[in-house]
Amino acid sequence: MKDLTDIPALMAEMGRRARAAAAELAFAPSEARRRALEAAADAVWARRAEIVAANAQDLDYGREKGLSDAMMDRLMLDEARIQGIVDGLRAVAAQDDPVGATLAEWEQPNGLTIRRVRTPLGVIGVIYESRPNVTADAGALCLKAGNAVILRGGSESFHSSGLIHDCLVEGLRVAGLPEDAIQRVPTRDRAAVRELLTMTDSVDVIVPRGGKGLVGLVQQEARVPVFAHLEGIVHVYVDAAADPVKALRVVLNAKTRRTGICGAAECLLIHRDALDTVGQGLVRALLEAGVEVRGDETLQAIEGVQAATEEDWGREYLDSIIAARVVEDIDAAIAHIRRYGSGHTDCILTEDDAAAARFFERLDSAILMRNASTQFADGGEFGMGAEIGIATGKLHARGPVGAEQLTSFKYLVTGDGAVRG
Repeated sequence: MKDLTDIPALMAEMGRRARAAAAELAFAPSEARRRALEAAADAVWARRAEIVAANAQDLDYGREKGLSDAMMDRLMLDEARIQGIVDGLRAVAAQDDPVGATLAEWEQPNGLTIRRVRTPLGVIGVIYESRPNVTADAGALCLKAGNAVILRGGSESFHSSGLIHDCLVEGLRVAGLPEDAIQRVPTRDRAAVRELLTMTDSVDVIVPRGGKGLVGLVQQEARVPVFAHLEGIVHVYVDAAADPVKALRVVLNAKTRRTGICGAAECLLIHRDALDTVGQGLVRALLEAGVEVRGDETLQAIEGVQAATEEDWGREYLDSIIAARVVEDIDAAIAHIRRYGSGHTDCILTEDDAAAARFFERLDSAILMRNASTQFADGGEFGMGAEIGIATGKLHARGPVGAEQLTSFKYLVTGDGAVRG
């Protein structure tokens, strides 16, 4: 029985076990990792009723904590969402194995043949809030890339995450892989998070997935390298050449499909020349859909639009609220996004190829879209099976973090008695 009161000792032991498991995973057969994920998917589906019951406990806990409707939506699991977890596990299992793949190969005049090949990062710490499905996504992607992982889920999802983790361990057992390859911190004590952030001897990278408070804490306190996903301050810019039908479909979906995910639109920018042809209709459609629109002075002329304040620009609502303003042209939209955006996902709605090219060229968000809902900002939708998060930094991993992004590389150099003169 683990001593859950001695947090430093608990975490140090988990780190040691993860490092040992990672050493085995580095050369484990691809087929074994695939089998583990398929068996885990079988286990999740077989235990779906237990997982839903455990999730009901988590929902009660969330209500007691006063979580917002959007956060409660992130927390909730039903049979359809569990089917999504199962599908995600199977999709990751079916992907090509990134480990050992040759990225480049060349010969030098000095007689050396050099190959650059993918290799696991080692041990990954994943810290996340609310969403129990991240337990499956993170565990699956780390395993697929040959890494061991230490999962620290949010206190709200403690029970359902625990059962999902049990299913992942069952998969490891079936495949004959070390069960320590996927570990879960078995306590809600926040001291475990601070401990994990400083475990430089056993953890190679930290991936935080959550709100600004969590990610800010991780970036401030971590001594281990971090793949950061700060905020999803997502903009949709309606250009003068936007197609009205496409614009209506995309904007409504980008905002209302699920308001609590990081790809949800948070700010609508409307070209002045599109205000009468497209913009007013979009704003009214959002209002009719129950979205609270906080607009600039121009848009306040539309009945139902509330006055935006400076705090509304650059704000991640994760709720049925959107900021909206009229801009003079595409360059004003770009300037607004540069000032208030978070480098996550931004979209242009236009039929003008030159405008789209300018938007893509002059903005440097991790994901830029044209005429597509920002709710597609998701590793699963990108063909990665799942994701741990959307990295908004610029080093190593950027955008959806899937299995390939959880690898590094090494050089394999072969000679035939070569010596350097």
